[in-house]
Amino acid sequence: MEFRYLGASGLKISEIAYGNWLTHGSQVEADVATACVRRALDEGITTFDTADVYANTAAESVLGDALAGQRRESLEIFTKVYWPTGPRGHNDSGLSRKHIMESINGSLRRLQTDYVDLYQAHRYDVETPLEETMQAFADVVRSGKALYIGVSEWTADQLRAGAALAKDLGISLISSQPQYSMLWRVIEEEVVPASEELGIGQIVWSPIAQGVLTGKYKPGAALPPGSRATDAKGGADMIARWLNEPVLERVARLAPIAADTGLSMAQLAVAWVLQNRNVSAAIIGASRPEQVSDNVAASGVTLEPEIMTAIDDVLGDVVVRDPAMTAQNAPKERPS
Repeated sequence: MEFRYLGASGLKISEIAYGNWLTHGSQVEADVATACVRRALDEGITTFDTADVYANTAAESVLGDALAGQRRESLEIFTKVYWPTGPRGHNDSGLSRKHIMESINGSLRRLQTDYVDLYQAHRYDVETPLEETMQAFADVVRSGKALYIGVSEWTADQLRAGAALAKDLGISLISSQPQYSMLWRVIEEEVVPASEELGIGQIVWSPIAQGVLTGKYKPGAALPPGSRATDAKGGADMIARWLNEPVLERVARLAPIAADTGLSMAQLAVAWVLQNRNVSAAIIGASRPEQVSDNVAASGVTLEPEIMTAIDDVLGDVVVRDPAMTAQNAPKERPS
């Protein structure tokens, strides 16, 4: 396993992180989830990403149980706050001081730890003054409940505003967690340049596009039984945008490129996002321990320029690049 600094901070993280969105507490049973976490540890992964909203807090509890007994100082545990949790009361979402302060305590209890290494704003809260949010985060850091602050799916302008306030408050905003893959490149034009300017590193989610880039979804074929595309608990909704003939036909044409590099298609996809120098880590998920081992083999891989060009040529116009998509996909009001 290779390690990278998270942004301009002194924190090193495994360049492949393990995330439990759509799996722990939902798609897979707790014993399988624990087996996946143990395999991640065996493979050298030290960075684990979750959120309070995943499976309505259950994912944090499963991760806490799976990591119990591990040396805390050898791990980097990340979680997030924003989306509704619990009974979905009128203050059970967003980035108000009240919700942040209550949420960090719940997350620490479920994760069975005194602190998280990174506490992230899961989205931008348009209904709370940014000053209130950043002051609350600063107090979380000063109380020792989080070491660093990050965000997820913020625009370049939002990153600049948040980083300026963080600097004034004497805390470190060091990370951005956006979707990023061969197929979804909306961060490249604006978010990545702003992040490089601000000393922010990307912790990217869905590097294999919800599983589409593994090649297991074939054009014109039935959906594989038990796959994410058949998961009625949320997985099917997330993957739906990629399950069309033009995308699947182009993805199928990546198979010879992967073979030429000696990688599986999943490994090629994870290695591809790690070629971006602003990416500090790629988050992988798994419903079986073997998937963890397969993805980890992408660590340390260098893809030659001709391979990167060949990938671009194959995917062509099915790639989504519009930087406006970050704002278009953002909540327009606080969820309830």
